[in-house]
Amino acid sequence: MKNSIKSLVAIAAFGAFALGAFAQPAVKVLVVDMAKLYDTHYKTVEQNAKIQADDQKAQEEVEKMNKDGNALVEEYKSLNDQSNNPALSADAKAKAQGAAQAKLEAIQNKQREVQTFIQNTRNSLGQRLNTFRSLMLEEISKVAADVAKRKGGNLLLDKAGPTAIGISNIVYADAAFDITDDVMKEVNKDRPAGAATAAPAAAPASPSGAPAVSVPGLGGAKK
Repeated sequence: MKNSIKSLVAIAAFGAFALGAFAQPAVKVLVVDMAKLYDTHYKTVEQNAKIQADDQKAQEEVEKMNKDGNALVEEYKSLNDQSNNPALSADAKAKAQGAAQAKLEAIQNKQREVQTFIQNTRNSLGQRLNTFRSLMLEEISKVAADVAKRKGGNLLLDKAGPTAIGISNIVYADAAFDITDDVMKEVNKDRPAGAATAAPAAAPASPSGAPAVSVPGLGGAKK
């Protein structure tokens, strides 16, 4: 009987040891708003300002190209009118018509030039923004992870999302578990004096509002 009791005690002790060996540490979940940290980071503010400045330069360049294109349009209209002038000789009309055709081709080339410039600018600025965002989020994530570890957290969630439909996976989180402000202090501790602390409106990725070269009256133009 005594041997049976000893065996039961040994089994119970082994079972407790086994459970302890496989027990997981208590989960402490913390949350952080990565979108807020990115948008308010002083480096993001500086980058957005640079992108906006380059976008403005691109807009000005498109306006200049449009001005040149519209000048070509006026020249084309003049030559086209000459080719239809009954007072001119057949030879003069033919020369005017040939010159108008060449001007029309120049206008079409200018249109392609403007569209190519807009597309290249869109691609360039978009790539710059994507590369910057990727590097910044990686940098902020490392800082956020360090802050979470110092606070005893073993699981850190981004309450800003994103999901497939663009909203956060987290419906509710107590403010006591939110370490966004702590991470913000950490990522901005090296902020230069005088640097902006709030991000301006997101810079456009291209001069998409730039008008294309307009070619009035070309519907019946001879080609």
